[in-house]
Amino acid sequence: MLHTREWGRGDRVAVLIHGIMADSRCWWRVGPALAERGYRVVAVDLPGHGESPRAEEYTPELYASSVLESVPATPELAIGHSLGGLTLSLAVERLRPGRAIYSDPAFRFPRIDGVDFGAMMAAAKDQTVEMVRQVHPGWSAEECALEIEMLARWDPATAMALSSFAGSDFTPEPVVPSLVQQADPSELISPEAAEALVSKGFEVRVVKGAEHTIHRHLFEDFMAGLDGWI
Repeated sequence: MLHTREWGRGDRVAVLIHGIMADSRCWWRVGPALAERGYRVVAVDLPGHGESPRAEEYTPELYASSVLESVPATPELAIGHSLGGLTLSLAVERLRPGRAIYSDPAFRFPRIDGVDFGAMMAAAKDQTVEMVRQVHPGWSAEECALEIEMLARWDPATAMALSSFAGSDFTPEPVVPSLVQQADPSELISPEAAEALVSKGFEVRVVKGAEHTIHRHLFEDFMAGLDGWI
């Protein structure tokens, strides 16, 4: 079972799934905002993140199955960011949320010859607050400090494992009403990929000027971009 964090006691359930290097605390503004809208919000720490157990091997199916055994079935809403979006893509048919929201999801983690993204991400474990500010100039001081706290409880082996499934396509079918929220620009969703998603039945919304971590960079715009979905 995964460690979870909750906000609210509403009748409707919302499940939140964070991206790599983060944990459930990254939803510190989203969780309360959804609770104010009548949700009981359940945010997970994925394996190797936050307070959840470490694993000998980190795979997309491990992430998905761990979420499925740790959150209520058939929630009203499920939101996954980045790696959390990939996780939700594999869990969505079994989880069966009323609505699925993929925030700049890593459906297709790229494989580029000569570039080891996993090793680059693993090196982020040693970042300082000042380094975080330089990488994320639009983040608030609170977000920069939180990043260091989350990195302290993150297993870099999750990043090293990315090479095992880089180049794979985890784009799901829109088996439930599905929204893809796209950063501007997005390093994970090309314009062509966005068009393909629309043709499959997804709604795609670009959050103007937002970096990859939309909910942490431009929280108000993130929430506005969910209008009609939450």
